[in-house]
Amino acid sequence: MFVFLCAGCGAELTTLLSQVSLPVHARQKYGNGAQLPVLMQSGTFAVDPDPWGGPWRMWDEIDPGEAEARGIYAPVHTLSDSTPGASVIAPGDIRGTRLIPEKRGGACCGLDGADGPNMACEACDLPVATRVDDCSLWQVLRLSSDAVHRVPVDGTHSAPLSWAELAEKGEKTPPFEPIATWGGRLGPNHYWSWSPQWEAAAGHALAHLLTASKGQPVKVPNGLAADVFQRALDALLPAGAPKRRAVLAGPGRPSPDSGVDILLVPVHPQTGQTWTPAGPTASAYLVPLPLGVWLWLVSPQPYFPVPASGRIPQDVLRDDPLPLLPNYLFRADRGTFQHTLVRLPAVRSPWLRTILENLTHGTSADLF
Repeated sequence: MFVFLCAGCGAELTTLLSQVSLPVHARQKYGNGAQLPVLMQSGTFAVDPDPWGGPWRMWDEIDPGEAEARGIYAPVHTLSDSTPGASVIAPGDIRGTRLIPEKRGGACCGLDGADGPNMACEACDLPVATRVDDCSLWQVLRLSSDAVHRVPVDGTHSAPLSWAELAEKGEKTPPFEPIATWGGRLGPNHYWSWSPQWEAAAGHALAHLLTASKGQPVKVPNGLAADVFQRALDALLPAGAPKRRAVLAGPGRPSPDSGVDILLVPVHPQTGQTWTPAGPTASAYLVPLPLGVWLWLVSPQPYFPVPASGRIPQDVLRDDPLPLLPNYLFRADRGTFQHTLVRLPAVRSPWLRTILENLTHGTSADLF
């Protein structure tokens, strides 16, 4: 467990926090005017290894060697030149700070962090953090790595959960959810949609699936996994060649067959480590999925309507009619896919570079 202190005066700036893995949807921009919830669970923090926010540099201003040293192997429009390593927390876990009004940024419904750090230490006025809560962005607070210090608190260490405990007690992430929009004259609105977390998880995993395919067709398990991945894989990869097979694998699952090429596996939500198999499939390509998404894929939550009598309380979701399904096919998150793919060395292959270029030019828009 840790607290964060101001680098300028030593004032405490957070509650007691434990470190977890950075969510895969941390950089996601979702929809238009959507109200996304808080990114981080209260009482936790994650470290973002990549720079975020301005100042920015155009791709043609960056030497390819410098880009590869930063782990980027294909062209992007711009690169952030800010200090990497920000600690990401829930806005409610900050203490002893004030907003900097002139650092509002270009947001329409809140703060987007475009003008740099917008929160200062109350004690010494040092800019220490950037709050983001604009529409279509996950609500988060980023503590600048060069403006705060992380200090461990004695006597509060707890070991991460084991894979067996996570498989038994881990929280599933539903693939569908109501999305809130900013209220108009008639008040707040909602619409039923594929989960933004699933779309980001699929964008991240799809980049890995393409890399694992080696340019050959890939077959994923039937059911929800096929709804999420197969359409994009069939459109982006050639047809006709023998297919590489991807299966779900992880704690509590039967060992996959030796002929399996690709494993869809969970990522530990606390340590960020990817589950790894033993035995004949140890050499298979591991495609990482957030634990909650993986748990739902391996054990979907059935829907059992429960008869009820009397009036349903106002704050209870009705079980009649059944929840609507989204009225569109699943689409992986474009930004997360691109962010992941350009950071995989395999993107230097001509066929993967072509996929990236087609995405940049909008020819794959119906998939994302």
